[in-house]
Amino acid sequence: MNTKSLHYLKTWLLGAALAWSSTAYAGIGVGAPPGPGADMIIDGTRKLLDEKWTYWEGPGFKSALPIKWKIVEDPVDRGAALMSDDPAAAGDRYGTADIVTKKAYRDFRLHLEFLVMKPGGNSGVYLQNRYEIQILDGDKTRHGMGAVINESDSPYEAYNGVGKWNAYDIVFRAARFKDGKRVEKAMLTMYFNGKKVHSNQTINQVWGGANSGIDGGNDRGRGITDTPGGLKLQCEGHDVRFRNAWIKALDLKEADTDFKE
Repeated sequence: MNTKSLHYLKTWLLGAALAWSSTAYAGIGVGAPPGPGADMIIDGTRKLLDEKWTYWEGPGFKSALPIKWKIVEDPVDRGAALMSDDPAAAGDRYGTADIVTKKAYRDFRLHLEFLVMKPGGNSGVYLQNRYEIQILDGDKTRHGMGAVINESDSPYEAYNGVGKWNAYDIVFRAARFKDGKRVEKAMLTMYFNGKKVHSNQTINQVWGGANSGIDGGNDRGRGITDTPGGLKLQCEGHDVRFRNAWIKALDLKEADTDFKE
């Protein structure tokens, strides 16, 4: 590479880094790397699992530390992945062995990759340990794959299918409160495998009861509080695998979660 080309490359890289640091946008889709300021939370190692995650000890919790989820070989590519199979959750007993990040978040940009190993595989991604983005193979309803549970339709057409890696890219803005009362609902924009499927989707409540996440037991999920929460992954006794997950804290002043380019 000649001197001129190297100069242009350095200029481009600096511009990209500055753009990432000032916006919510970064590359999307399977394999997207974390940008500056993002915190890697799943990299296929036991070390990071124990460092960043713990169990959510909700009302249905039945497992015990250390985390029983396994680090296994990536079934598609070289490397390793995290497997959501905990004996406590066998038989679809949700809420018994979910894991949550030790760090809590308010607004954030999330990238997470998942792979469903068998037909009917079931898990879920909980934003702030409240609002579920469904992972459920075969379900195309408002409770199905890629749906903001009971709040949006399932964008099932974006799903790559069993045995293949999929990516959720999300910008999330937490609910806003004034004098202890919610004045703005939580909101998100989401890309599913590089396709925009939810745009400034508002979220009314926490669905699924007390076992689903924090505030799920408050006024049947409508009593949302002004408390940050961790990112939670659901375990229902199914073999669902995760890799390349990273998150970046944001501070979104305006009620707009669209990705900035």
